[in-house]
Amino acid sequence: MTKQAALSYMENDALLELVQRQTFSYFWDFAHPACGLPKERDHEHYKEVITTGGSGFGVMTLIVAVERKWINRAQAVMRLSKIVAFLAKAEKHHGAFAHWLNGRTGKTIPFAKKDDGADLVETAFLFQGLLTVRQYFNRRNKEEQSIRNTITKLWQEVEWSWFTRGRDALYWHWSPRHRWAMNLRIEGYNEALITYVLAAAAPEHSISKQLYETGWARSGAMKNGKRFYNTVLPLGPDLGGPLFFAHYSFTGLDPRGLKDAFANYERQNKAHATINYRYCVHNPKKFKNYGRHSWGLSACDYKRRYREHSPIKDNGTICCAAALSSIAYTPKESMAALRYFYEQLGNRIWGKCGFSESYNETRKWYATSHLAINQGATILMIENYRTGLLWKWFMKDKDVQRGLKKLGFKSPWLK
Repeated sequence: MTKQAALSYMENDALLELVQRQTFSYFWDFAHPACGLPKERDHEHYKEVITTGGSGFGVMTLIVAVERKWINRAQAVMRLSKIVAFLAKAEKHHGAFAHWLNGRTGKTIPFAKKDDGADLVETAFLFQGLLTVRQYFNRRNKEEQSIRNTITKLWQEVEWSWFTRGRDALYWHWSPRHRWAMNLRIEGYNEALITYVLAAAAPEHSISKQLYETGWARSGAMKNGKRFYNTVLPLGPDLGGPLFFAHYSFTGLDPRGLKDAFANYERQNKAHATINYRYCVHNPKKFKNYGRHSWGLSACDYKRRYREHSPIKDNGTICCAAALSSIAYTPKESMAALRYFYEQLGNRIWGKCGFSESYNETRKWYATSHLAINQGATILMIENYRTGLLWKWFMKDKDVQRGLKKLGFKSPWLK
């Protein structure tokens, strides 16, 4: 390695550390004071709104913070003790949590008119984090034992199989008022792979491999196999869809060497990120400054709305978390984007909680908002790129390993 390359590596590493640490302040300093969990977003209207999926990512960021010595282990244990005590008393629906909770009362806050009960995918994101915590905080003192015991109890109470309705798939929502009115099957390919993995891994109320194949994989119909920008996409919609598909289920689930009957998930995620990058470089709609340094389409804020962005739903808005969270798949391209965000856009999108949600240079618009689920994915996927930390602890879980084997997965962690 040349002297210049060594300096470049250290500069890159220092910048990654800065982004992670400053983004962590969203989860540490801005957490809801009553329960310790992250708020959905940093807006006055959401001051009591806790996000379940973002909370799964939030508890995982505490592990990163301990390992990187931003906080000590005792501080993390104190925060986690508050969190799991709150979750134990919070409202649940057949063991599953709602998308949003009131951070003081633990009661469900409706996410939409008929979405006022269980959200199984958000619940899965939460438990991806909690199971990682259960593995990492493994000391025999009473505080860490209590955290583990509470997580195990919550984990055992989720009635995953009940959400099949006796049919051939899992269903996303259930409401005590509207029952199954949402009627949304959880089927691939999208961000929800972790839901089926955990449903198969569950010690109680688990699902079968057949349900995974008929529900999630749609009997093979989730396969793609076509080529976009000279890249074969194994699964999912044409051009890959929003990039969070490659992030949310993989904050804990390690895609490296992960295979089943339908895909190699390392190849899937690399292909997805590469297609998203090359689309932005190609820039068919001629948006301002799209290119090798400004790319990344995913779900994020644009003006007053949160919306999905992808190569087929593109209005010129770049999601900061999209490129940053893809660093494990596209390291050079993601690092170039990071430098553009920090060095060129600077204070327009950089602040006390790291990068804001998004920007649109064509319309000269720069978000001031932060969203928990994207903030969390940014920290965790950068950490997985740097050290594999969250992948290591989640994949060591014996329940997770059992679930993956049950569904026919192969992984270096299963040897």
